[in-house]
Amino acid sequence: MYVSLRAALEQAAAEDRLGAVVLTGADGYFCAGGDLNALATRAATSRDERRALIEDLHDTIRAIRACPRPVIAAIEGGAAGAGLSIALACDLLVAAEDASFAAAYVRVGLVPDGGLTASLARRVPAGFAARMCLTGDPVSATTLAGMGVVTDLVPPGKALARAADLAARFAQGPAAAQGTIKRLLASARDGDFDAQLDREAEAMADALAAPEAAAGLKARLSRAVPDFGRGSSGAEKEETRR
Repeated sequence: MYVSLRAALEQAAAEDRLGAVVLTGADGYFCAGGDLNALATRAATSRDERRALIEDLHDTIRAIRACPRPVIAAIEGGAAGAGLSIALACDLLVAAEDASFAAAYVRVGLVPDGGLTASLARRVPAGFAARMCLTGDPVSATTLAGMGVVTDLVPPGKALARAADLAARFAQGPAAAQGTIKRLLASARDGDFDAQLDREAEAMADALAAPEAAAGLKARLSRAVPDFGRGSSGAEKEETRR
């Protein structure tokens, strides 16, 4: 998926006739994040292999940010984990009013990647970013719209249509100027984003092989509450699937 997405972004960057890019999900959800089965399998590979696979995501994030065309995320349902990283890499976020966003990594004993810590740190107050990453709790699209993270809040089922309208408007505009504006905005707000990606990749490669991830992934795959060795009671280990 990452390879295909990068190829599409590179095509958009190369073709003058394409004026904007819209990223959206399917079946009423933008992106639920990483495949937990794949992550559990990856934990058994060498550190170099784990690091290389994380770079697949990071190269996709770089491609979204580097695309000279405006990139719009059209979000129904929600975005979690790497899905949130992808959404925050886009220039504009159009979200349904009932959508939610979660930095869910910690719930399986992992750490953010995909530039999520950098993206959140630049878009929301420090305490709010810490709460999202440390709890993994979902945050409503309405809350993030109040912070300016969600740029367009729409009724459920209307995110793609609004994003398409914006894309059509951008497609009528001056492509060269839009590309320059994207670069200027990025240079104005960003520190060394690639360095942050590297730090996240190193941390994720380590976290995947740690006991917390093994416990968290196993519990999540079995629909139980993960036990990270913090003395959880038996009652707390029961989880009702919502």
